[in-house]
Amino acid sequence: MNIKMFALSALALAMMSGSAMAGSTSALDDPAKMSPFFTDAGMKTMRSEADFKAAWMAMKPDERTAVLKDCGDTTLNKAHADFCAMAKKMGG
Repeated sequence: MNIKMFALSALALAMMSGSAMAGSTSALDDPAKMSPFFTDAGMKTMRSEADFKAAWMAMKPDERTAVLKDCGDTTLNKAHADFCAMAKKMGG
């Protein structure tokens, strides 16, 4: 009985850790990085072009590069089309 419980626990742990690792690592899905570009917590309404530019310039160069790289991915670009269009206008 104890071996069955141990095996089931190990299986459950493996499944949970696997799904946690499969999460998105895109800079476009990081609320901390993206919130300066949006007026709302749901990140649906973008700020004005001037505010977007100020937030863009406040980012580190490597962060801007990561965002532009993610915008180059067709799946991510589709989900963040307006943002990516503005980001490409600013730095790409």
